[in-house]
Amino acid sequence: DFIRTTEPRHIAAAQEMWKKLEAAGDIYLGGYAGWYATRDEAFYQESELVEGRAPTGAEVEWVEEPSYFFKLSKYQQPLLDFYEANPDFILPESRRNEVISFVKGGLKDLSISRTTFKWGVPVPGDDKHIMYVWLDALTNYWTAAKDDGFWPANLHMVGKDILRFHAVYWPAFLMSAKLDLPKRVFAHGWWTIEGEKMSKSLGNVVAPDHLVEKYGLDQTRYFLLREVPFGSDGNFSRQHMFDRINADLANNIGNLAQRTLSMIAKNAGEQVPTPQADMLPQDAALMEMVRLTAVDGAAVAREQMQRCKFGEVIGAILSMASTANEYIDREAPWTLKKTDPARMQSVLYYLAESIRCIGIMLQPFTPNAANKLLDQLAIPENQRLFKHLTAEFALMPTTPLPKPEGVFPRLVADAA
Repeated sequence: DFIRTTEPRHIAAAQEMWKKLEAAGDIYLGGYAGWYATRDEAFYQESELVEGRAPTGAEVEWVEEPSYFFKLSKYQQPLLDFYEANPDFILPESRRNEVISFVKGGLKDLSISRTTFKWGVPVPGDDKHIMYVWLDALTNYWTAAKDDGFWPANLHMVGKDILRFHAVYWPAFLMSAKLDLPKRVFAHGWWTIEGEKMSKSLGNVVAPDHLVEKYGLDQTRYFLLREVPFGSDGNFSRQHMFDRINADLANNIGNLAQRTLSMIAKNAGEQVPTPQADMLPQDAALMEMVRLTAVDGAAVAREQMQRCKFGEVIGAILSMASTANEYIDREAPWTLKKTDPARMQSVLYYLAESIRCIGIMLQPFTPNAANKLLDQLAIPENQRLFKHLTAEFALMPTTPLPKPEGVFPRLVADAA
């Protein structure tokens, strides 16, 4: 739901939120004086300034004016108690520690209105004051979600520079208003470009749509989620992106799928192969690895996804693909075609079943390619969730299959 804070529904909700805080006895009129950064729309204490600027590098100016205050100090201990009772409320852990340290350092009451400008949401009962942008803006989550039954949010995904607003001020407002808190706030890191901070003045900004046009949508998604642990800062390099896409997607997963599905189309009657009754030890080893990684690991993967540990899930997928590639090289179904066609059918079946599990787990990262892969295995659309990784939903021999197509083309050098 894309919402503008100028919309009537948001103005009404923001004023309703104000009234809830007021009814709790948590708003009072006073005066404010402090360093204000227009670019950040935030006030900073003297101790937070770095060489006369905000910690973000933004210019600040001294502002004095009448202001309504929210009793943030009242919620210092309730917030600390909440963090302790909900250790995964703030992730990654390094950011959680940062927030707890800030709150333990002492919370001061928060200025929540302005009189020096007129744009914004008027304070109910005192139109000389305009709500401070962060009380107004944070409330728009509740505005958009409450009427459709989606509040409380499962996850707030925010930049690390605005974590304090989402993990301290916003929970305190919600506590005061007696509303449910979101289940998790995750602070993601920043990208540098070729080792330098991204900057318009340096001209090194990389636009996502340019990456999509050059490398593909799935490939861009994959790289951004795979290259660094999510939540940490990362360095964007075109060469790293080029190498990562070719190594992981084209050479590993794409090559496995292309070799397997092409052989099935040519040598198995364009249908799911029929394995022999007896499974050989090497087949059992492959299937056990897939079972441990995909089936038994689904609960782990689900938890990792919830905690935004995307790299760990991707690593498991790549391990399955690497093991399957080793299996196909060792078993050489192209040779078995001449020497033992029945054995070839078994090898191709176990490879196809491995690809099914890879495709299911790959969907959150490369949805278009993953679904294209599952289409080529004739997997019904209602059997593509993690819960369908079990043997109960394994490929059915003789199921007709469509003509195979490559899903991860290899990038050529001049595209780097």
